[in-house]
Amino acid sequence: MSRRQISGFSNPTVKFLRSLREKKHRKAAGKFLAEGLRLLTDARESGHLPEILVMAEGREAHPLLAALEAEVVRRGGEVIETSAEILSKITGKDNPQTVCGVFAEFDTGLAALDRGAAKIWLVAQALRDPGNLGTMLRTGDGVGAGGLILIDDCADPFSAEAVRASMGAVFTQQIAQARWEEFLPWLRSGPGQLVAASLRDAVPYRGAPYAAPCFILVGNESRGLPEDYEAACDLRVTMPMKGRADSLNAAVAGAVLAYEVLASLDG
Repeated sequence: MSRRQISGFSNPTVKFLRSLREKKHRKAAGKFLAEGLRLLTDARESGHLPEILVMAEGREAHPLLAALEAEVVRRGGEVIETSAEILSKITGKDNPQTVCGVFAEFDTGLAALDRGAAKIWLVAQALRDPGNLGTMLRTGDGVGAGGLILIDDCADPFSAEAVRASMGAVFTQQIAQARWEEFLPWLRSGPGQLVAASLRDAVPYRGAPYAAPCFILVGNESRGLPEDYEAACDLRVTMPMKGRADSLNAAVAGAVLAYEVLASLDG
């Protein structure tokens, strides 16, 4: 373990930490940034500790921060103190939180998932908005889902925007990434019902015959799901739209459907 002070903007560690705001550097390093005491506390309580803890000088004392720092030190991590200005450069925010952490990215292979660990799993195809991705992680946490499976070209779940929008659920939910051609054979190799909101041969989402483990599939924000992806689903359901809008936001649709599935499976 090392504890040190950094006062220069050109310090190599500062440059490395700043680089983690970009996907290519996150992938190369296998690491990502998370910001804020609440989020880092959620991570610690979920069994995830930052490898590097960065704290602003002059911060107010807080028992949760003291507990986090002590645990990082005990586990052999690195603790850095620096100015609020440098912390702002690291996080890219004008008014950053007083603490951020560097975490190792998780194993996102399908093989790491235990489908029997939860009744519900969320699946997103070509989801492009990191805010929607973070919201789906948060929904998964809310319904007790096992995790979120990202299909095809989705936003990066380890981007600062997605991590922030997840409100800590990035640490409570398993995350997997795969192409559709890889996901479908994996799903069919064991138990699992694939459900999507659709207008094609769909039944009302209320009272539909859901079965665990239920994999709730949500499509791209603007295009929805490809027709052949919908055709591969075991169950297609429709939600009523009473106004002029013809569809819900992708993450909202996923949340509405997830809570209906939860009520059905728990009932």
